[in-house]
Amino acid sequence: MRIGCLQFAPQVGDVSNNLNRADACLARADPMELENLDLLVLPEMAFSGYNFKSLEHIMPFLEPSGSGISALWARTSALKYDCIVAVGYPEKVDSSRQRRFSAPRYYNSLIMVNGDGETLANYRKSFLYYTDATWASEGDGFFGGEIDGLGQVAMGICMDIKYGSIPSPYRFEMPWNTYEFGFHILEVKANLVILSMAWLTQEDPSTFTPFTQEPDMETISYWVQRLEPVIRKEQKDEIIVVFCNRCGIEDDVVYAGTSAVVGIKNGEVSVYGLLGRGVKELLIVNTDLPPFAKLVSREKVTEPAPEPLPHPTAVPVPPSMVSPAKASPTKDRLSRLPEADEPVEDPPATAIKVIRRNDSNDSSWTSPAYHRSAQSVTPFRWRA
Repeated sequence: MRIGCLQFAPQVGDVSNNLNRADACLARADPMELENLDLLVLPEMAFSGYNFKSLEHIMPFLEPSGSGISALWARTSALKYDCIVAVGYPEKVDSSRQRRFSAPRYYNSLIMVNGDGETLANYRKSFLYYTDATWASEGDGFFGGEIDGLGQVAMGICMDIKYGSIPSPYRFEMPWNTYEFGFHILEVKANLVILSMAWLTQEDPSTFTPFTQEPDMETISYWVQRLEPVIRKEQKDEIIVVFCNRCGIEDDVVYAGTSAVVGIKNGEVSVYGLLGRGVKELLIVNTDLPPFAKLVSREKVTEPAPEPLPHPTAVPVPPSMVSPAKASPTKDRLSRLPEADEPVEDPPATAIKVIRRNDSNDSSWTSPAYHRSAQSVTPFRWRA
């Protein structure tokens, strides 16, 4: 399957220029690469921008269900490249079309159209972030279904990957083991997962933005960990996961970029393509070809205390006084999923590392241990 991820830096409320920014990225792409494209994915709220402060702020940029400027761009591009296109947009549902509600409803949505311009899906984000919770309603659940030309597809938007249980825009205290989207992928037996995102970084802009070509390893590690049930299932058939994020700065927020296409098979995570945190371009991968890297777990174990140096007058140290190696919580976590009522420890902090194919130097693209929302990240590193 040939998949395109369009990573760029839209600005809030600047629709016309955002359309031009997306078109410019496509224009810079190799025309040969665009041939036989099966799927093109754009970020969350790609043309409106994301960082709206209120319903009043976003109101001029809301689009009618499946018929606004985003849907028009998606259909035009789908016809041009003869592929399926998925674009995030802010949706306004006319109250006359609703039975349950008398007032209009607003959603953070993802529309998917085919090469004939037909709407295949219109998914509405289930788990809202603080920002879109100021204006959007929650959707009715994750998308899962058969899409002609793609197979069995699961779709989510950004924070859908993080939270579970009862939808709530402020449910940031969810336990780490609430992998609702990960279990959804298994439940619908998806062979393709699409995540359209506007994922932020918590890092200071002065230290984050200068390294535009480098992926944000903290972010990609976190995304993959949220799919732990899929990895642990160790299925023989590969599941392709598309993380399409945006980049750049919008007012007071910095986006993490790092769009990627990975494959999960037999408990391993293969990397088919990965963009830098600030790169504005179209990532195109062919999942029929071998991946260029793998993401693997690296357990973090404390080494035992060294033996005391020999000395003529040294007093032997009892074995009980030597600190033993600590058991790795990661190994236990990889063996099984915890029960619903079982207390769960936060994953251990670690560093992650990329080793690209044909590169003997394993120091490229490294990242230290990090914490986000008082949660640590399970050990991962990359290898060819």
